[in-house]
Amino acid sequence: MNQLKQIDYIIFFLYFIGVSSYGYWIYKRKQTTKLDTKDFFLAEGSLTWWAIGASMIASNISAEQFIGMSGNGFTFGAAVAVYEWFAAIALIIVAVWFMPIYLKNHIYTMPQFLKTRYNETVSLIMAIFWLFLYVFVNLTSILFLGALAISTLVGGDSFHPIVIGLSLFAIVITLGGMKVIGYTDVIQVAVLIIGGLVTSYIALTLVSQKFGLGNDVIAGFSAMMGDADDHFHMIFEKPGPNTSQVDINKYLTLPGLAMYFAGIWIVNLNYWGCNQYITQRALGADLKTARTGILFAALLKIFMPLIVMLPGIAAYVLYKNGSLQNEMAPGGKLLADNAYSAILSFLPNGLKGLSMAALTAAIVASLAGKANSISTIFTLDIYQKYIKKDASQTQLVWVGRITIFAAMLLSIGLTWQDALGIGREGGFTFIQKYTGYLSPAIFAVFILGFFWKRTTGAAAVAGILGGFGLAVLFNNFAPSLFGNETLLYTAYPNGAGGYEIPFLICMGWAFFFTVLLMVVISLVGPAINPKAFAIDSSMFKLAPSATALAVIILLLITVLYVRLW
Repeated sequence: MNQLKQIDYIIFFLYFIGVSSYGYWIYKRKQTTKLDTKDFFLAEGSLTWWAIGASMIASNISAEQFIGMSGNGFTFGAAVAVYEWFAAIALIIVAVWFMPIYLKNHIYTMPQFLKTRYNETVSLIMAIFWLFLYVFVNLTSILFLGALAISTLVGGDSFHPIVIGLSLFAIVITLGGMKVIGYTDVIQVAVLIIGGLVTSYIALTLVSQKFGLGNDVIAGFSAMMGDADDHFHMIFEKPGPNTSQVDINKYLTLPGLAMYFAGIWIVNLNYWGCNQYITQRALGADLKTARTGILFAALLKIFMPLIVMLPGIAAYVLYKNGSLQNEMAPGGKLLADNAYSAILSFLPNGLKGLSMAALTAAIVASLAGKANSISTIFTLDIYQKYIKKDASQTQLVWVGRITIFAAMLLSIGLTWQDALGIGREGGFTFIQKYTGYLSPAIFAVFILGFFWKRTTGAAAVAGILGGFGLAVLFNNFAPSLFGNETLLYTAYPNGAGGYEIPFLICMGWAFFFTVLLMVVISLVGPAINPKAFAIDSSMFKLAPSATALAVIILLLITVLYVRLW
């Protein structure tokens, strides 16, 4: 059933026309000079610190957060905020220690880093891995979840037309290059934050009304904490003999204290520090601008659970107390990934259109950024090096645009019938779990390449391939090969007749043994590595304002953990 009225469509299309027109204006301004690869892929270093920070957040906060994280808020509660709050810590680390190394060595892409630090083989292998990851996991899941959420609001058989519409909108934004993406993202992040806050406000008001407390948002939040006390704890206890399957499934996704010594660091540091899709925003700037922008993004991340998680917990409380039955259970089946759309259905006319615009902003910003990164890696790190080495700047830009079209078409095909089973896994968990097959190896190669001069190219090749193999082993075969209880891990019943190790634990062990493998191989190699980066302490010195901002962020996270432990 269509829950949108004429005013909602008017507001939505005004947003669409406004953002597209602004992006076209930026694009036409850029056409006054000849567009080259640095302009197209890196915005020629013209992004300001606030544009960098806003663009990073807009590209990160997408359907996987609005839909997937709200779904996890419905199922797991506040514990899923670990991804947001540890992302803020990871961004501080990236700003202080990673970014100086990238910028001093004039790194524009992540495969370029690998070639400069290691060799062409490492760069090529990783470029191929990244392309598969970005297309088959990230781009496709964002498109699927976004179309699922919007089609729930629009009603009818609208899923497939929305898939095409979102793809076309993203292509319009992406074809102008990184500068268009960066500056349109400033608009998009403002819209999504405003729309997201309105949705959270309405969600808390609905809870307040449900408990007979009027339209008091504070009372609604207090009632929600009281009625869903189990949803306001950051740490899940390790399952025992009498633990229910529901609680075991929670632990499999967020394995208590253990994840803080394992995968949660790898997820965030790899995503924010070794990811073309994210770091690309800052790679064209000077160090001070890049650092300020990244720290600004870190500050925004602290508040993101208010927008992307809180509606899911509110939906849980309302569903538990007899509301949202139809919205949360289309066809009689409960779908946690419908939590955000279920809350949106209660917004007054006009605000539904604004919130749908915010949701679309998040989806399109993330699709555009991901498609641009796919284009950058294929064009600069595969086509230019191995297919046509003498390609002109104009040819490379057009290859980049064709790559964007190809990636979006493939993603549409995979999304059409949910060929990858994203709906079965739950969107946010799907992305984290399958990214975890590559992130331990990627992060090991990067972190040793940054800070240990002796790391060799042979060790990096072994680390990439061996790390991927170790991730497959721990995630898919370890319980059947070595048993459910070992010194390294405990496997738990997954409710489908098998046993699983929590995927964040798998990531931790895959990373540990990958580093060990790389260290052993490097020690066998030469003692002096001519490709090692020169590092001195002055590179990592922060300005007083940046130090103050980093301390404020860490204090805020500490307060939140003390309250919700």
